[in-house]
Amino acid sequence: MIYITGDCHRDFIRFDVENFSEQKEMTKEDFVIICGDFGGVWDKDASGAKENKLLDELENKPFTTLFVDGNHENFDRLYSYPVEKWNGGNVHKIRPSVIHLMRGQVFIIDGKKIFTFGGASSHDISGGILEPDDPDFQEKRRELNKGFKPYRINHLSWWKQELPTVTEMQEGRANLQANGNKVDFIVTHCCAASTQALIGGGLFQQDYLNHYLEEIRREVQFKKWFFGHYHDNRNVNAEEILLYEQIIRIG
Repeated sequence: MIYITGDCHRDFIRFDVENFSEQKEMTKEDFVIICGDFGGVWDKDASGAKENKLLDELENKPFTTLFVDGNHENFDRLYSYPVEKWNGGNVHKIRPSVIHLMRGQVFIIDGKKIFTFGGASSHDISGGILEPDDPDFQEKRRELNKGFKPYRINHLSWWKQELPTVTEMQEGRANLQANGNKVDFIVTHCCAASTQALIGGGLFQQDYLNHYLEEIRREVQFKKWFFGHYHDNRNVNAEEILLYEQIIRIG
């Protein structure tokens, strides 16, 4: 079985057995995929007791947890894990059965071809990105807090790796071409430019990742595309599904 859900932001209560009773019939050969903003790898280092408790609880679930990255991840730590091959694509294994599906990969999972591409632009940074070593850091932070303007701090709550590199995008194109530009499912954090325009009504600014995903949308044959990021549960159209707290079965 394959289930899929949206952003967790380190809150995994939806996977408690009272909320997700289907797990009673699942094994480690069954999968739950998170569409980004996993948040389970967030602390400055790996010694955090809360983080380790959360990850151990996921590891002890009867299913295997898979996730693409969102924009709210600690990329310094996430990218420090060794790259391994798993089911046809590159991954970071956070725990033996808690696995980061890297960008631009095609995986074979339960007989389904799944293309993954994490990342997104943060929308909650109208106050800007603060540098912790800036001599005026505390003063700038006080002013932003006083004005209730959302901001993030470089390498503490924001990372430039929230958006992909040219290499990651090229790898995605190459892997799709190697599969005849045809997959069963696409799993991303944000979505194609035209899809974002449809769900946001012009509220969200487009970036090069949206345009890259628009290219994928035009050129790749797929049955369903699942994404998170926009904090809603919505069937955008027959093929594209926006997920947040909802958990749905796809295989």
